[in-house]
Amino acid sequence: MFSYVMLSMTFIFFSGSISFLLNYSHLLNSLLSLEFISSGIFFLMVMKFSGLSEEIFSLYFLVILVCESVLGLSLLITSIYGYSLDYMKSMMSVVC
Repeated sequence: MFSYVMLSMTFIFFSGSISFLLNYSHLLNSLLSLEFISSGIFFLMVMKFSGLSEEIFSLYFLVILVCESVLGLSLLITSIYGYSLDYMKSMMSVVC
């Protein structure tokens, strides 16, 4: 049972990585893929630390995950407000 859960969490991590590598066109797609990767890592940490008394590390990781999400969404809103689009390739060419 435990190996199936670990296998599914590993699948979540690798499918998020493949999605991030293949869908690099929009900033929102990249942020969603990064969140998918981070949630896979979080679930793996919860499974790893569930038997121990070290669940506080997974809570710290969850706080950092939320801060990263808020920062990414604020960058998305700023780029859409400033440039009227969210294409990743156009942001690299519009460097001030």
